[in-house]
Amino acid sequence: MSKGRVLAAMSGGVDSSVTAALLRDDGYEVIGAMMRFWPDQKRVSTFDSCCSPDAAYEARRVADHLGLPFYLLDYREVFEENIIAPFVQEYREGRTPNPCVLCNSKVKFDHLVKKAQMLGCDFVATGHYVQRIDNGVSPEFHRGSDPKKDQTYFLWGTPRNALERVLFPVGHLEKPAVRELARQYGLITAEKAESQDICFVPSTIQEYIGERIAPKSGEIVDTTGNVVGEHEGTQFYTIGQRKGMKLFQSHLERFIVRVDASKNQIVVGSKEECSSQSLSARGVNYLVDLENLPENLEAQVRYRTAPVPAKVVRAEAQGFSLEFLEPQFAVTPGQSVVLYNGSRLLGGGFIA
Repeated sequence: MSKGRVLAAMSGGVDSSVTAALLRDDGYEVIGAMMRFWPDQKRVSTFDSCCSPDAAYEARRVADHLGLPFYLLDYREVFEENIIAPFVQEYREGRTPNPCVLCNSKVKFDHLVKKAQMLGCDFVATGHYVQRIDNGVSPEFHRGSDPKKDQTYFLWGTPRNALERVLFPVGHLEKPAVRELARQYGLITAEKAESQDICFVPSTIQEYIGERIAPKSGEIVDTTGNVVGEHEGTQFYTIGQRKGMKLFQSHLERFIVRVDASKNQIVVGSKEECSSQSLSARGVNYLVDLENLPENLEAQVRYRTAPVPAKVVRAEAQGFSLEFLEPQFAVTPGQSVVLYNGSRLLGGGFIA
């Protein structure tokens, strides 16, 4: 008896390939699918290792090897509307976005879940390093077993009604074990290098944004308003940045404290002035009932930093505010603040 039908999101990478294999062997009826994001006019030389025709070809070969049906789903319009347009607009308004969060919440676990239902699938599965734990009431998302690969930070926006439909077969594994399984299965993706870049950005973010937002030079000022340099366009800078600025000669170490796109101005200051004791978040999503959100929890303000103790001073459906026990460096508008209780993902929001 099948455990149910699963739409396995396959990117052409090793994690999603092993995900499909594990599901098949665990008794699920598996359908492989890859979402097409790339436009027809994209230059071949700019393709990354994921989200490309080559990756689609490799995903299809893995599906064939495992004896699974495979579909290439056209999500170009969805991706443009939900990911690329907001990404550019955030830079235009002086914020630093994280498109992977929106891709998971708006595309994979929204549009793709709905597509899975249309295809008669009970679940959607991905190769994220996240652990789903069923507590008998509602599934919980917990950090992946591999601390170097944990990806819960990117999943805080998962709709509550999608929790029961999402599976993470490799979440309890570490990366070397996943590669070893891929070798045992004879998968062509076993040794494939990981993609580290934003999938739709062809070269550098600066070049990509520069083509979409006309650069406009302006002043760099310190926190007292003194002009200390000149910038090439606010879209090229982010909070906490220390290098790459045209500053007048000074013995002071300066960091970007604020990006003010409305004034076309960059504000710099000391490292202490670039630290924050609190933050507010917008566009929030909770994976627990609001009344069950702990007052004292852990908050993570960027992917490659550890969560830190924080206190919730306000929590509403539209947003929340936190106070940190210790000041945090470079809390950046547009990035995500993600809430945890131990290993459990509680939700998050965009730093306002």
